[in-house]
Amino acid sequence: MKIRFAAADEIPAIMKFWVEAAEGTDRHDSPDKVLALLDRDPEALLVAELDGEVVGTLIAGWDGWRAHLYRLAVHPGHRRKGIGGRLIAAAEARFATFGAFRADAMVLDDNTLAHHAWDAAGYARQPQWGRWVKPLTS
Repeated sequence: MKIRFAAADEIPAIMKFWVEAAEGTDRHDSPDKVLALLDRDPEALLVAELDGEVVGTLIAGWDGWRAHLYRLAVHPGHRRKGIGGRLIAAAEARFATFGAFRADAMVLDDNTLAHHAWDAAGYARQPQWGRWVKPLTS
């Protein structure tokens, strides 16, 4: 398995991968938004590849101040093989080059499969924090 950065021409396949591997999502993904991410930061979208097949993804966003992790997704047929952990480790190594001292992960409350992966990687829920959101479009 290798971990690499996503290329713009892979966006349609990654969008399809997310539908299958990121079940239960409430997101309304857009290829244009993923392309904008890659235009701004070509190394933000990590891809785990096994025998030429995408088996995992993780967005490792750095805004110049904070390190944020989104879209950890592992193909259902390849779970429990350490792919998520390797993606997280690659993201943390990327963040270390920026001097980041902490990373946060966006994880859905109901996604208990993901809770195990994040816990195994040393992450913990912060009960004292709440996420406040406001839709900017209707």
